[in-house]
Amino acid sequence: MSGKPRTTISLAIAIVVASALALPVVAQAEIAAADFNPPEDAAMPNGPKGEAIRAGQRLLTDTHKLLPQNVGNGLNCTSCHLNGGKTQNAAPWVGIWGVFPEYRSRSGKVITLQERVNDCFQRSMNGKPLAFDSREMNAILSYMQWLSSTVPTNVSVKGRGFGAIDQKLKPDAKHGAQVYAEKCASCHAADGGGLKNPAGGYVFPPLWGADTFNVGAGMARTYTAAAFVKHNMPLGQGGSLSDQQALDIAEFFTHQPRPAYAGQAGDWPNGDRPKDARN
Repeated sequence: MSGKPRTTISLAIAIVVASALALPVVAQAEIAAADFNPPEDAAMPNGPKGEAIRAGQRLLTDTHKLLPQNVGNGLNCTSCHLNGGKTQNAAPWVGIWGVFPEYRSRSGKVITLQERVNDCFQRSMNGKPLAFDSREMNAILSYMQWLSSTVPTNVSVKGRGFGAIDQKLKPDAKHGAQVYAEKCASCHAADGGGLKNPAGGYVFPPLWGADTFNVGAGMARTYTAAAFVKHNMPLGQGGSLSDQQALDIAEFFTHQPRPAYAGQAGDWPNGDRPKDARN
């Protein structure tokens, strides 16, 4: 016997087996989610790296203005990724760097972080993808990497994505219209058109119509949108709505008119299309 610890030998065997079966090796530390602890803006480094990080933050915060060739609606990336991607259960970018490449069922394959970013540009922003090697893409990745600097590689964070919603509940669009009028219309307008900023863009983003996300976006799905609403809306009052209220609101606004998505027919190629995917 060699002097190697048994755990090292076991891990080596696991790697060989996983390689033969084309499966990932997942250590115990990779299973548990890391605490959500985004760095402060004041901790951004100086020099070229810091300049790229700050540029990425600006692009993601003021996307419509700074990337007019790539954005086809009135939204910014932070319309959904709240507080610069530093809010739990609002699709935060904290920790996102270390979990990609990642398998995505909608794509039916493992995709890179660049592909995931461009997914949002084509769907949520109803626009065009960035070149993988562009200065803008590198800046966006630099910001996401910096936000993930406190999270170990291959470890997700607590509060990743949009949070949980009771999938067994049945949505009621008619009730959702009533709750929307009571809880949402004061910011997003009765016609879903949002509140425009006189200086350009929107103070509160539109939820339907020509200037919002298209039918291929994750936010166009009832249960995905409901989870976001449940944990983040009304703004500053996240968690004040019940799962049923959030689901009904989402059923109402996700099925309002919005732009089509040309690549929608290619989604979920492996036949695992979710029940709330838009047609």
